Amino acid sequence: MRTLVWHWGRRGAGPIFAARLAAALNTPLSLAAGAEILAAPNAPRCDWREPTYETRLGYIVQRLASPFLRARTEAHLRRLAPDFALCAMPALLDARMITALNTLGIGYGVIVHDAAPHPGDALSFRVLDQARLLRGAKHLFCLSSHVEQALRGQGFGTKGQTLTKLWHPPLDLAADVPAARPTARPRILYFGRLLPYKGLDLLANALEFLGNNRPFELRVCGDGPNTPALERLTAMPGVAVERRWFAEGELPGLLAWADALVLPYREASQSGVAALALAAGRRVLATSVGGLPEQLGGQPGAILCAPNAPAIAQGLLALSRSLAQPAAATIPPLGWDEMAQTILSVAGPGCRGAELPAN
Repeated sequence: MRTLVWHWGRRGAGPIFAARLAAALNTPLSLAAGAEILAAPNAPRCDWREPTYETRLGYIVQRLASPFLRARTEAHLRRLAPDFALCAMPALLDARMITALNTLGIGYGVIVHDAAPHPGDALSFRVLDQARLLRGAKHLFCLSSHVEQALRGQGFGTKGQTLTKLWHPPLDLAADVPAARPTARPRILYFGRLLPYKGLDLLANALEFLGNNRPFELRVCGDGPNTPALERLTAMPGVAVERRWFAEGELPGLLAWADALVLPYREASQSGVAALALAAGRRVLATSVGGLPEQLGGQPGAILCAPNAPAIAQGLLALSRSLAQPAAATIPPLGWDEMAQTILSVAGPGCRGAELPAN
């Protein structure tokens, strides 16, 4: 079976996830022409670079132009001749691809990272119209039981549509990261989007609970709006806040600085940051929410705590103490090759020309 993997977002985990999956499937890849990873020295092979947008106005223009670009999209599909297409992560212009796939009778699947919007994501979910994208898919894949249960609760995985739980494979950005260093004053990193569901207010409360003589340094790095929680963190001694976008090439440096990572989330489907941290040999403190217990439970390098300030505070102290001891080897999750094999076993039979579930 010839599969096409696509993701038309420019930044973040989506292009990285799509490239790793396409490599494991040994199959064509389509990314946004402006995808950040395509400008990197070790850029992946990309068989179809789709012009997208860089601004809100550019997005509006692209949406309006989509009907006039149908022939171009169909020409790319005829050139690559996939039997099946796989959306590695939903993005804003997927309707363009879906229209062309339906016209040519090519079935598609979607890897669903979130079943519902997190706080701060509701608008993007409405624009994505993820429900319509998922309803038209022959196969749905998710990365945790938490997301699987939510999707089944929304009525997906019925009427001939399959719903298969996968896992979050390790991210190999960690290959350039040196081993964690023993230190008298541990360095703890928060990295990721700076949105309400990430629990930065809980982290700030936990630090206030511990007082100013905390036995660790904390660095908060990521992109997002300024909030009262970030202002509180910025004013605290021993805390550095860097509110900006971090390119893929900067991630090894962030991980090299850190001895451990903290994920104080209020909600989570699963965590690519946790997968990245464990692959780099970094310990993780995470709240026991969503799919995180499934992903991190039983990992020697992970500590789970309740999603409240006192529990996070005690978890930070336990994390700091644990760094004085040699790290136990993490339990490697199933990888990209195993994921590719599972996808092919599900999507392989009768994919081209198959009827799609009724909307």
